[in-house]
Amino acid sequence: MLASPVSEVSSLYRRHRPRTFGDVVGQEHVVRTLRNAVTQGKVHHAYLFVGSRGTGKTSMAKILAACLNCERGPTTEPCGICDSCVSIASATSLDVIEMDAASNNSVDDIRDLRESVVYAPVSGRHKVYILDEAHMLSTQAWNAFLKTLEEPPPNTVFVLATTEAGKVLPTVVDRCHRFDFARPAVEQLAAVVRRVAAAESISIAPDAISLLARHATGSFRDALGALEQLVTYAGNEIATDDVLAVLGVADADLLFAALDAIAASDARAALLAAARLAQTGRDALGFVRDLEAHARDLLIVQTLGAVPPELQITAERDARLLEQAGRLGLGAVARLLDLLAGALDATRNGSDARTQLELALVKAAAPAVDPSTQALLQRIERLEAALAGAGAVSTHARSESPVPPSEPSPAVESPAPPSAPAPEAPQPPSQPPPPEPPKSGANGHAVSVALPASGLELQNLRSLWPAVIEQLRISGNRLCAATLEDSQPVAVEGSQVTVAFPHGAEYHRRRAEDEEYRACVIAAIATVTGSKAQLAYVVDEPAKQDEAASPPTADDFVQRVKAEFDAEEIDPESEAS
Repeated sequence: MLASPVSEVSSLYRRHRPRTFGDVVGQEHVVRTLRNAVTQGKVHHAYLFVGSRGTGKTSMAKILAACLNCERGPTTEPCGICDSCVSIASATSLDVIEMDAASNNSVDDIRDLRESVVYAPVSGRHKVYILDEAHMLSTQAWNAFLKTLEEPPPNTVFVLATTEAGKVLPTVVDRCHRFDFARPAVEQLAAVVRRVAAAESISIAPDAISLLARHATGSFRDALGALEQLVTYAGNEIATDDVLAVLGVADADLLFAALDAIAASDARAALLAAARLAQTGRDALGFVRDLEAHARDLLIVQTLGAVPPELQITAERDARLLEQAGRLGLGAVARLLDLLAGALDATRNGSDARTQLELALVKAAAPAVDPSTQALLQRIERLEAALAGAGAVSTHARSESPVPPSEPSPAVESPAPPSAPAPEAPQPPSQPPPPEPPKSGANGHAVSVALPASGLELQNLRSLWPAVIEQLRISGNRLCAATLEDSQPVAVEGSQVTVAFPHGAEYHRRRAEDEEYRACVIAAIATVTGSKAQLAYVVDEPAKQDEAASPPTADDFVQRVKAEFDAEEIDPESEAS
């Protein structure tokens, strides 16, 4: 267990992994703290390195070990040529022990570790234990390890590396100095790829470097591993098409074409973009993720009004991204992100990836096919109609007022003297009367037309009532939605909406009368219809009998019994005689 395992990483990564603190890209807070600890002789006996995969946790631990055991040290700049530095870099040092806690997580493994800790370093000044995936240790193993971790022998350092700090026992975290490793940005990954490519005499296009860095998703190891794979595929001359072919990364033209179709509300073009993707043989699920990343870039550009440095790849692509962000609305991009998240979730649950991709693109390009947007479309149509009416009135007012605002209006001038009556010009019967001019303020400008407080209609509200209940669920008011599940609007008078519950649902009516429920329903109606409303709840009465009909007589009852049971009436007096 104590033997140093061979790292399952590319040879390119092993050759170019950081050897000193100066080689580390990013993680300045970790580098500065460890530098000062080595310089001041205050190296702690236990460190906890937390971060996602490929962020340099194990490399940082080896740099710390080299700083402590270098023949010229302790030093913050290990020489890299002494026997200690070379053996640490090649994972053959007897004083630097790497353990895979995922496969060595039992109490027996920890017992072996405790027995080896008591021995002094073989050739260096410190023994350094590096536990990868430390969160995989069992609770019993941690309990057996706690005392050694808290009070190790002199010149012993433990470095625990984990991707899931939440699974590490709090009693372990308390005994360590914790460092959180940030995921590198795209430009940092691209800088590392360029540096390694220059060192290895690899010619790679700038666009290919950008695609490679984005595909690495914040992992130095993934970036250099993909670079080595590309060298195997294309040799030392790597083009952008090679990256697209090997890594299956969606072409930027396909991403822009899909978003252009959504901006133009062209569902056919959106489907054709998905079809072109299928023709290239690329993974539909990967395209969904790439499309999600592209939509996120648009969202950020729309919000900031510019392409931030972390999203910049090439000048041409940045200009195209900025232009597309200006054509797409912020709401459309946010809705696309929701649809893509739903597609990914459905795919994880077993749905076909291409079907979910096409469904998301069609819904984004043609919102009318999405039932959940029916209420929103209704509200938009009402707002557009109101604004169009206001615009028509304002246009007519401007075209029909030749008198400047500073001059008195002809409508308030004194009338002509009676001796000189003006002849009335006949109006053609086919010509409609001129529209009434708008009301004006003190400065003579047209006053904007305000929307009515309530424009509800019973028929529309009844058709949108399921959307109101769904809005209650979306906003987190599931109990309120369940209470109104069987209700239905029955009358609308101005802003007063009467909602009826079926007979026997008196309990639900009383629950709906609660002030909190009432406020939630009013807010849901406003969200769906754009109109304010006041609520009144009633319960349907059972069907009443016809009061005009006379009550049944004894003869009616007898006749009904005879008919139902095929009976015969017997007269007691005739039987007695």
